[in-house]
Amino acid sequence: MQNAAHTTLELKTEERQRCEVWTRVMGYHRPVSEFNPGKKGEHDERVHFCEPTESCAVSPC
Repeated sequence: MQNAAHTTLELKTEERQRCEVWTRVMGYHRPVSEFNPGKKGEHDERVHFCEPTESCAVSPC
């Protein structure tokens, strides 16, 4: 018997939903997809803070 907590769900490409990333810029939130080329470059250069926990071991910061 397999534990339901460890089951991996596989989705076909057409079943996937696009994930949109939002960030706070100048006091308000905007989707990164709407940034101009300069702001996209700044966003790509950001260093993301990650507190050392078990979740960081799974997802690299």
